[in-house]
Amino acid sequence: MQVCFNGFGEDVVTFEADETVEAGAPVMVSENGKVSAAEGVFCGVCVGVRGGYAAVQLKGYVTLPYGTAPETVGYQKLAVDETGKVSAAGEEDEGREYLVLDVDEAAGSLGLLL
Repeated sequence: MQVCFNGFGEDVVTFEADETVEAGAPVMVSENGKVSAAEGVFCGVCVGVRGGYAAVQLKGYVTLPYGTAPETVGYQKLAVDETGKVSAAGEEDEGREYLVLDVDEAAGSLGLLL
């Protein structure tokens, strides 16, 4: 790709983290002020974990591995699948719409705006 979307409108918030949270993975709010590894709908992506706390990016551009790629770019309903990867959500699946900007089939990743 010849353009870069990194840095656009990034907002990072610190949460208490449970033991399932890993840097680079989607997370969900699991309790008051606490995040865990996402199952289904995700609120952001963990950018770092230290001392029981996670820095979570809630806005901006992120690149994530996918399980099932969306059919096209644009607004797509996505969720975290059973493998922990982002996948296109079926009509019956719980998911949330995100703006998918690029899909890299060779790398098995997609870029989206949170």
